[in-house]
Amino acid sequence: MTRSLRIVALVAALAPLALAAARAETEPAPVPPPVLSEERGDESKDAVPAKKRAVRKPVKKTGRLDKAEDKVAGGLHWRVETEAGAIHVWVPPGYDRATAGTVVYVHGYHTNSDGAWKSHDLARQFKASGQNALFIVPDAPSGNDESVKWPALTDLRKAMSRANIRMPDGPIVVVGHSGAFRTVMQWVDHRLVTQVILLDALYGGNQAFDEFIGTGKRAKHHKLIVVGSDTAASSSAFARKYPFAVVRDRMPASTAELKKREKSAKLLYIKSQYGHMQIITSGKVIPVLLRLTPLKHR
Repeated sequence: MTRSLRIVALVAALAPLALAAARAETEPAPVPPPVLSEERGDESKDAVPAKKRAVRKPVKKTGRLDKAEDKVAGGLHWRVETEAGAIHVWVPPGYDRATAGTVVYVHGYHTNSDGAWKSHDLARQFKASGQNALFIVPDAPSGNDESVKWPALTDLRKAMSRANIRMPDGPIVVVGHSGAFRTVMQWVDHRLVTQVILLDALYGGNQAFDEFIGTGKRAKHHKLIVVGSDTAASSSAFARKYPFAVVRDRMPASTAELKKREKSAKLLYIKSQYGHMQIITSGKVIPVLLRLTPLKHR
């Protein structure tokens, strides 16, 4: 082969490689599909950025847990550090353990227990309810990419014992906002949970809540309150399945505005005039709804 023919053959062989390189420089890289969120969340400054989230180790069930103690809103407050995140515990002034119950409040996405405790002013709202209860705020997932921190309510109760905090023997009321449904739905079969309050949280878990209020072996002893804003459509559809459901178009300013059948409803659905975050930050929802529970007034 002559030198000229060899050059032509070499150019022909290299042409496809050059074309591929040119395309790589001019065409954009493939974009991964977006991560779909099941809800809006708290955009507070205390939110945990996704890139800083650490994978939680399994919850240890033995060993003493340390706690820091201070006074908040006139009551005793502990912050308990666990491998499943911080737990805030608040004891109201005038607390009587002999007649008390427990309220477990589970926060939604884009925050953690520290952020929710501070930015949602939970102690003040708990105090305003006037209920004789031990109030517990555990850590929960801050996004879809985090697993449930306390899949068993029994483990949370054991953590209280390890922190040398004695829980009362009364009923347990579970309150969950937004993405908290992922945690709450796993607790509804606990024998001491008598009432669940879902604050714009019915993004999923319908089967578990059906069992809690309708088909489960202890369903006749349970009550459920559902508040809907962003979840108004799904919450309304859930309520329509039950002939005993009572529907209210606005959140009342106080329990005095409620009719007798609304107060005693096994399933009460309230369409909220407050937005997704206002429900938990306004101070006008949580205290009122806690008065519709079997808890005793202080």
